[in-house]
Amino acid sequence: MNRNGDRSKRETWTFLSNHGHVLVCLARDRQALLRDVAVNVGITERAVQQMVGDLERAGIIARVRVGRRNHYVVRREATMRHSLEAMVTVGDFLELFERTVGARAAQPANVPGSQMRVLQDPRPGSSPLRSVN
Repeated sequence: MNRNGDRSKRETWTFLSNHGHVLVCLARDRQALLRDVAVNVGITERAVQQMVGDLERAGIIARVRVGRRNHYVVRREATMRHSLEAMVTVGDFLELFERTVGARAAQPANVPGSQMRVLQDPRPGSSPLRSVN
């Protein structure tokens, strides 16, 4: 902490990039409003829009229009982009969070009173996704 009691940037880093955080949010709730994703991640809605575009162009998610809303399909078979993680699929990565959230029944940060619910993954034999209400 600095003299004003604020945490320095060195004390607030996380293991995941904001792209990773956005991906986890969309995997939990494929109907999520980008405004809600922005609140969960702690960034602006515009930044989330740009990251969703990046993830879509990389083939990691697909945006599907349903009425007036967008739904997001995570392509779990896609591989991670960095050479150190290229042997890991997006599905493998997301399973880490699905197991953890299921085991702890944790509530996501920055969303007071939110509850977790299980989404049925349309693929046969796949594990359920957890979603933020």
